[in-house]
Amino acid sequence: MGPFGTSVVLPMFPELRSEFDATTEQVSLSFSVYLFVMAALMLVSGTIGERFGRRRVVRLTFIAYAVASVLCVMAPSLSWFLGARALQGAANAFITPLLLAGLAELLEPERVGRAVGVYSSFQSLGGALSPFFGGFVAEFDWRYAFIASAVVAGLLALFPPPGEPRTGVDAPPIRTLLNRRTGLLSLAAFTAAVGPIGAAVLVGIAARDELGMSPSATGLVMLGGGLAAMVAGPIWGELIERVGVRRSAIGGLALLMAFVGSLGFANTGVTLGLLWILVGGLANLVVVILQLSAAIAEPENRGGALSIMLAFRFAGHAVGPLIFVPVFASSPPLAFIGAGAIGLLTMIALVMFSALPPRAATMAT
Repeated sequence: MGPFGTSVVLPMFPELRSEFDATTEQVSLSFSVYLFVMAALMLVSGTIGERFGRRRVVRLTFIAYAVASVLCVMAPSLSWFLGARALQGAANAFITPLLLAGLAELLEPERVGRAVGVYSSFQSLGGALSPFFGGFVAEFDWRYAFIASAVVAGLLALFPPPGEPRTGVDAPPIRTLLNRRTGLLSLAAFTAAVGPIGAAVLVGIAARDELGMSPSATGLVMLGGGLAAMVAGPIWGELIERVGVRRSAIGGLALLMAFVGSLGFANTGVTLGLLWILVGGLANLVVVILQLSAAIAEPENRGGALSIMLAFRFAGHAVGPLIFVPVFASSPPLAFIGAGAIGLLTMIALVMFSALPPRAATMAT
């Protein structure tokens, strides 16, 4: 639900421009505002969910998401639509950190890496189907995407994950999260999302505006990257367990930066789609590194550590378009090269994280 809601608007920017008589920069706020609100709430959503119970909080989350989706359908203006997207982002802040925290507690330590990889694969599937579905329905009416979101969120509210409230002495501490390891993971997540793993917005604009592709064709291009990430997720989980965070980060980010930079030179839809498949697969390696590292870094408050890392990641996804969409308008290659180059900061932060003592980074070898 989270990845789906994030990316569903990307291939429908022209339709939203026409519907609300707005510019590309204005309708791109429908992507950024969702992420800004979600990121802000994620600073505390994991700890709130742990204290008040994952089951209760996630059920309320899906109900709120369904209501926000209905408001998107009813939007008479861009301001209304942006407000409804902000409510969607607020609800979504409570999903991923609580599900990942529960996953890490259900399994033995030696199985967590692959499990997080599998979880990331399903996230990637949601992210892959999102622009594909959004582009397809935009051929008819973009509102259908949000009607579907409301229905699915309402059904998911019937099946919340386990997790009861933790109060008093059992309440997870927040102070343990204010440390160097959480800071490094947050920096890595933010810079990765601003740059190399946040290039989906630029790909969507390139397909629609530079190559003149239809909404459904754009969604099909973006589907390839998501499917590659889905297939690669379990593989990356096992790779990280075997070779460690440092080596995985250096090798994966070096390749990812190169391929993201090359996206700016794609002059056909086929070339763009093939490059995006490579980028999508490699980007998921970075996502798995971040999620696995956060899941094991703070056993006393897994949900809190994950939510803080994810807050910075999604803040990065929100900031990226604000930086690179204007650059893209002047020079598409420069926008993609710049987005890729920021990955160097991600690499440095993850290498520093992997050098911390074992308690801070169990997977670092």
